[in-house]
Amino acid sequence: MKLLLAEDDAMLGDSMEKGLNLAGFTLDRVRDGQHVLNALESHTYDVILLDIGLPKIDGLELLRRLRQQGVGTPVMFVTARDAVHDRVAGLNLGADDYLSKPFDLDELTARIHALARRQMGQSQPQLQLGRLQLNPIERLARLGETALALSPREFDLLEILMRQPGAVLSLDLLEKQLYTWGNEVTSNAVEVHLHNLRKKLGEPWIVNVRGVGYKLVQLA
Repeated sequence: MKLLLAEDDAMLGDSMEKGLNLAGFTLDRVRDGQHVLNALESHTYDVILLDIGLPKIDGLELLRRLRQQGVGTPVMFVTARDAVHDRVAGLNLGADDYLSKPFDLDELTARIHALARRQMGQSQPQLQLGRLQLNPIERLARLGETALALSPREFDLLEILMRQPGAVLSLDLLEKQLYTWGNEVTSNAVEVHLHNLRKKLGEPWIVNVRGVGYKLVQLA
């Protein structure tokens, strides 16, 4: 799952970035509202984490613009501004959740997963397609009764595909979902991960639509 974190406090931002990475999330971090808009021009995210008191464009104004532009990505405010009128303003503008600082990292990660499930219309943390099962919270994948030994990138790739079964996803989109800004990505990196994942699945769960991309299909 890929997150966009907008936090201008260096110490808190470092702590959140480290904790969320350890929890298995891929994360891009920016420090002001304008860079949130820049990031969304070229990348797709599952959840956006916003501080209200951002430089250049504050979080409330930023959310207003995003919703006016039709951006439906779940947004959670993570902020020290916990007055009732701030929470009401954020929710009325289209925020999906609101977490006051200081907070517990476990609660933050649980809320992120809940937002992603809600966005996909799922009530349970586990994703399932036929015999293929994946638990994003525990980072476990199974094919029937067999546990799959996946690398972090392979797991993330499988999660992306399982959240959109049957949809053809381009290599460019998969790359943007798998890698954060600043990563030096070799031209065939995603294809290598796909090749390894397909070998570990052992059956043609992942189909190559030539010239378009890849999709996950349900097998009996």
